[in-house]
Amino acid sequence: MTAQTRPKKKETQQASSGIRRRKFVDFIATGVVTTGGIAVILSILAILVFIGLETVPLFQSVKSELTSSFILRESPELSSYSLETTDDKKFPFIATGLEEYRETGFVVTQDGLLTFLSLKDGKTIKQYPLTKLEGSTITSSFVSENNKLYSFGTNEGFILPVTTDYKIDFVGDKRIITPEITEGDLFKVFDAPLDIIAYEESSEEDVSAAAAYTSARDLLFVALVASDEDDFSLEADEPTPQTFNLTDQLNESVVTTIELDKAIENLFVGTDNGKIFHWDVSDRENPEFVRAVDATDNPNVAITALAFLLGDRSLLVGDQDGNVSVWFEVPDPSSPTGDVLTRIHRLSPLELPITNITASARDRGFIASDEGGNINLYHATSGQMLKEFKTDGSSVQKLSFAPKSNGVLAIDNKGKMYNWYVDNPHPETNIKTLFGKVWYEGYKKPEYVWQSTGGTDEFEPKLSLTPLAFGTLKGALYALFFAIPISIFAAICVSQFMHPSLRNTIKPIIEIMAALPTVVLGFLAGLWLAPIIEKIIPAVFTLPIVLTLFTILTVLIWQYVPKGVKGRLRVGTELFILVPVIILGVLVSLWLNGPIEDFMFGGSYKEWFYSVLGLQYDQRNSLIVGFAMGFAVIPIIFTISEDALSSVPKHLEAGSLALGANRWQTAIRVILPTASPGIFSAVMIGLGRAIGETMIVLMATGNTPIMDWNLFNGFRALSANIAVEIPEAPHGGTLYRVLFLAALLLFFFTFFINTAAEVVRQRLRKKYGQL
Repeated sequence: MTAQTRPKKKETQQASSGIRRRKFVDFIATGVVTTGGIAVILSILAILVFIGLETVPLFQSVKSELTSSFILRESPELSSYSLETTDDKKFPFIATGLEEYRETGFVVTQDGLLTFLSLKDGKTIKQYPLTKLEGSTITSSFVSENNKLYSFGTNEGFILPVTTDYKIDFVGDKRIITPEITEGDLFKVFDAPLDIIAYEESSEEDVSAAAAYTSARDLLFVALVASDEDDFSLEADEPTPQTFNLTDQLNESVVTTIELDKAIENLFVGTDNGKIFHWDVSDRENPEFVRAVDATDNPNVAITALAFLLGDRSLLVGDQDGNVSVWFEVPDPSSPTGDVLTRIHRLSPLELPITNITASARDRGFIASDEGGNINLYHATSGQMLKEFKTDGSSVQKLSFAPKSNGVLAIDNKGKMYNWYVDNPHPETNIKTLFGKVWYEGYKKPEYVWQSTGGTDEFEPKLSLTPLAFGTLKGALYALFFAIPISIFAAICVSQFMHPSLRNTIKPIIEIMAALPTVVLGFLAGLWLAPIIEKIIPAVFTLPIVLTLFTILTVLIWQYVPKGVKGRLRVGTELFILVPVIILGVLVSLWLNGPIEDFMFGGSYKEWFYSVLGLQYDQRNSLIVGFAMGFAVIPIIFTISEDALSSVPKHLEAGSLALGANRWQTAIRVILPTASPGIFSAVMIGLGRAIGETMIVLMATGNTPIMDWNLFNGFRALSANIAVEIPEAPHGGTLYRVLFLAALLLFFFTFFINTAAEVVRQRLRKKYGQL
């Protein structure tokens, strides 16, 4: 080997070593980038799967299990009761119920014996004779919605309220349930057997209790017990309830069922001719007949069951044809009373006449049974039938809903008791309640409403996501109305008309705006900008007109400026002449604020908006969000648009100018169409940014979930709603999972927008890519 070949071989080896080193580095870099990209994609998919799994239970069906069933008369303590007839008057078991753990239940028999049973096997735990009945026979019963107050009417015209309770103790890991009862004061209301009763106790100052009852089903009375009377007994010197005879107002109708609300203000009576009679008993001295409503389509069909939903505003109605419906009073200015009892929901019917309706003590759910042994679980707000239960084919005579709405207890006419476990964690959610219009209690018509919490346990949750989705789009669109013109025109100005030295300074400054924390922008918008804008609304809407006029006037004047003066300015710097013009326009608009408000709005634009346009001005509104969120979106749209405009091939610009077009014509007719794919992407990215914004819409709006395009009203966005509600949402509860559904909806919003943007961008790129 010669001396000349050795250095060449060494250089070749070094070059080969360098190539291997670069390939190795490229391999490592490619692996890291690929791994990172895959990890990002998998992380997003994992988040999406987690969110989806949290929302799945909202749409799962109700699960149930018959945990036990047994014949009551096989119990030694109950074996003496005859079941030869299905007549309610002779059916021995007058009432039934259970406690919240579904371990202990009870039955009450006609002779006044209250027996607590194990719901596992039907064995007797304890018996309590109702001592105050003193040999009377129970002929009717009534249970309040809390399933704790039971009232019994007797063959001698007495009413006895009885309260059931359970003492819970723990010995180690074992739970011990001790049943207890409290007999109320026995008082007489009539001299004949009470066929149907309704009884409620009240803490009002003027009345402590009230009872509505019928004897022989054609006589109707209501008795009010004054609150200053300590108790009632059979003693002759004890005062008697004040009784009112309502029979004449029935118009010879036969009473089939009675319902009285807890506030002792409204009495509803169902009759054999399909009518519901309504009395207002809030006037303790003179109960007032309100109206009679036809509740069935056929006057020959009797009302067989009435019950109040939780809160005593919705009335549940069952009839002889097996129909089940939900009614409540709807505001009606044409009605003398201001409200009209209206059928809101007609639910899935049962096969035979309704025998019982029992409402949940927790939510808007209830159960109904018929003479064929069918039991249906419903939810009033969603208007859906959730689950069907079936006995052995015998008529269901007594029915009870567990205090936690997780169990159903029924007794058929053969004396067999059925105990079902019910797993129904999210009864109020379906597609209709989450995205459709729902007719809520107290509303004139079906509406989209979000109101997740209330002041009492009787509150009806309203979980429509439609107002939140509407608010999200409303805020984003108003922000884009403000941001798009400024961003795109600024990008055209900077890329096509501004001097390069200024461009290199101004563009980074605008990009730095994107680094401003949105919580700061929201804070400034809500606490500083909103009060200022409230005072100068006329000036705000005058400003664009004034600035346009001043700019046109300045351009016209600039045409007559001597070339010697123009020549002293570098090309692209003459735009700074508009700075004092803009400042002057702002000052003029502020000066015109007062005169315009006095001349056009009678001195108060708020009153004029409300009286003439029907619009109400809220200090934190969509206009404020448009300014603040537009300020946050401007840097994104501007930067991407400016890059797209600057990336247009120079030969296109040169060719346009060579053909005689001026710079403005070139920018609008050549540069702008060519850069349109990038500008469209910028707008879509800005829209996605606005849709996902949280802190600005949280702090700069009133967070009112209303569906109104009014610029001066607030709104509530999906993202802000999640931020507000998630800290208070019980883990695993309905609200918790609905918020995850809102997050999933927000994800699909941005996914759809980005996908549509990419499709349009590719088409525009293909269209203008050949230029």
